Amino acid sequence: MTDHANVKPAVRPVVLLTGFDPFGGASVNPSWQAVRSLHGRQIQDRQVVGVQLPTVFGEALRVLDTWLDQLRPELVICVGQAGGRSAISIERVAINVDDAPLRDNAGAQPIDQPVVPGAPAAYFSTLPIKHMRANLLARNLPAEVSQTAGTFVCNHVFFGLMHRLSTHPGLRHTRGGFVHVPWMPGQGEPFLSLEHTSQALHVLVHTALSCARDIAAGAGSSH
Repeated sequence: MTDHANVKPAVRPVVLLTGFDPFGGASVNPSWQAVRSLHGRQIQDRQVVGVQLPTVFGEALRVLDTWLDQLRPELVICVGQAGGRSAISIERVAINVDDAPLRDNAGAQPIDQPVVPGAPAAYFSTLPIKHMRANLLARNLPAEVSQTAGTFVCNHVFFGLMHRLSTHPGLRHTRGGFVHVPWMPGQGEPFLSLEHTSQALHVLVHTALSCARDIAAGAGSSH
């Protein structure tokens, strides 16, 4: 498989998963490793398509838009690395700000710039984030609902995704959101094995496809 999964427009409903290429001098990015491990699988009778996004402002959204147009997926989960976090972080909200703490892979470092000029200040995930957390915890996988996706390329993609889903007529029934994953072993601490990260991503996809509505904080899950 190449960085961009080579697929024709799908006959059956599609789940689009995205991860990022390595950045900041790293040689690996666990978000892409986990997404790649699920590429080509069937979950709830949906085809999973995995796509690698460049860690580059602007270009990441152009690549994402291309695949949204081609696939018209039922579900989109974008995944990014969050070094220093110990749990799978299911993001609640994307904000309309690019404020990069470091340069992206093309050398850009936007400061206090909108992701989409004139767009709303923020968008909420349309994933069942508390169901997702509950189902991960039930499988002894570390999980949390996060209130910030940062202001680097992860949030840039998260906001761009939700703006596209909100404004494109052909994607009005598509649900989407963003998940951060910890480092892999050898990158730093705390870390989570690739096996567990991939397992968690599978659970998140299955949960999102199974649950049309979310649950209240602290409630259990029947899925």
